[in-house]
Amino acid sequence: MGDLLLIIVILGVTYATGSIIEKNHFKKIRQREIALVKKPVVTFGKKLTTSKKIKNVELVTGEAAISGDYFKTFVSAFRNFFGGRMVSFESIMDRARREAVLRMREKAKNADIIVNLRLETAMLNTEDNNNNQLPKVSVIAYGTAITYER
Repeated sequence: MGDLLLIIVILGVTYATGSIIEKNHFKKIRQREIALVKKPVVTFGKKLTTSKKIKNVELVTGEAAISGDYFKTFVSAFRNFFGGRMVSFESIMDRARREAVLRMREKAKNADIIVNLRLETAMLNTEDNNNNQLPKVSVIAYGTAITYER
């Protein structure tokens, strides 16, 4: 009975700390997205045409690696068994994607526009000493930053 109580306490603590960390990260992401709302990022297949003279063109990248917590892993084990959406992992993917795009946009702070945004995703699941896998994802966002002459 004591072991079961210990597991419940550990799951409760990991749920609380993971939720707080995730909520704070999403709050910071939203604040940074609002600050960069005037810097457009576009993805398109057609040729960009403009009458403005281009001053600078450069490749900009942003990378983010986000890890889940033991509670998300515990919950996903049930989802894996019964099937269905892995909602707990979707928040990890969303945080990593948004963070990577923000880091790319912040690197191109002097550019007027970023075109041809691309995202690459990789799962970084490796086994720890206890053979438990924590969900980890790495996202790289890259695009072409264009600065026009004034």
